[in-house]
Amino acid sequence: VRLFVDISVPRNVSACVSEVGHARVYNVDDLKEVVEANKEDRLRKAMEAQTIITQELKRFEAWRDSLETVPTIKKLRSYADRIRASELEKCLQKIGEDALTKKMRRSIEELSTGIVNKLLHGPLQHLRCDGSDSRTLDETLENMHALNRMFSLDTEKAIIEQKIKAKVEKSQN
Repeated sequence: VRLFVDISVPRNVSACVSEVGHARVYNVDDLKEVVEANKEDRLRKAMEAQTIITQELKRFEAWRDSLETVPTIKKLRSYADRIRASELEKCLQKIGEDALTKKMRRSIEELSTGIVNKLLHGPLQHLRCDGSDSRTLDETLENMHALNRMFSLDTEKAIIEQKIKAKVEKSQN
């Protein structure tokens, strides 16, 4: 099969050449059809890309706006971990250090960590806003303020500072 591409105007290859069985002729008109088909395809793909970009932009903006909740997430996690560590220490003292093997101690620590993680999962999910659910940023921020009030997370820093000052004063005396 012979291929003839005639892009000149006027044409250099006669139309009768295409009647020969082993010859194919393409001219400017054929190329225009291909170009138009490609333009339509590119336009359709550009519209699809614009839709994806718009969706991802909304998700990114929701995530960026939700960064305001990160300090609350850290405070809540820290608060729960301090309670867990304190209660774990009480439990271990009651049992006695000699009564536990390293494996048993590790199992008890993993148990307490697992319980805290499961309890915090729901509240922390309500503080994350990545646009993948129906929650709005306002709802997420309301959840953040509610958790701050419920767990007194805003005043937590002042309490810790007071405890540290008291320990420092006690050790100096």
